[in-house]
Amino acid sequence: MKLVVVSAGLSVPSSTRLLGDRLAAAAAERTGAEVQVVELRELAVEIAHNLTNGFPGPQLGGALDAVKAADGLIVVTPVFSASYSGLFKSFFDVMDEDALAGKPVLIAATAGTARHSLVLEHALRPLFAYLKAVVVPTAVFAASEDWGADGLADRIERAAGELAMLMAGPGRSAGPRESAPEAKVTSGDFEFVPFEQQLSALRGE
Repeated sequence: MKLVVVSAGLSVPSSTRLLGDRLAAAAAERTGAEVQVVELRELAVEIAHNLTNGFPGPQLGGALDAVKAADGLIVVTPVFSASYSGLFKSFFDVMDEDALAGKPVLIAATAGTARHSLVLEHALRPLFAYLKAVVVPTAVFAASEDWGADGLADRIERAAGELAMLMAGPGRSAGPRESAPEAKVTSGDFEFVPFEQQLSALRGE
């Protein structure tokens, strides 16, 4: 199993890379996945060339292949002008249209102030929904004051756990759709049967 971290941090050391590393460690602990980190600052020139000539250089091509082959993805960007960075967006712009289809993705961002935390919901989540990825419910934002404070570690653990569940593929052990057991939820005298099962019963299937 392979987990790829895409980090768009520009500085060294980078809080963006640090957040990606902490998320990857938490997810790998649950899945045993091999972790590979893609540092976009090292690919900036090749990304720019790909945007103009349509062909990835060798390093960029390797990074794109790694992302496509990954069982799970963690993407982390610094916040620039209240959105993801241009380098971050450009990397996914040169990726094949269906490369992330159905792939579990954990989204995360860093910034100097908590006022930018909504970037996860108004920018990153729509982007990866458009790319047909399966985005985990918990997104992780880290402002400068979050490092070492209560709360960040819990968010990292929760998000990593959600990613690990998706990477494990909860449906893989259920077998074919037809053989999966019927799902029913009972509470007191009320029993909920999914609409699809009700429709099948009416059809005599």
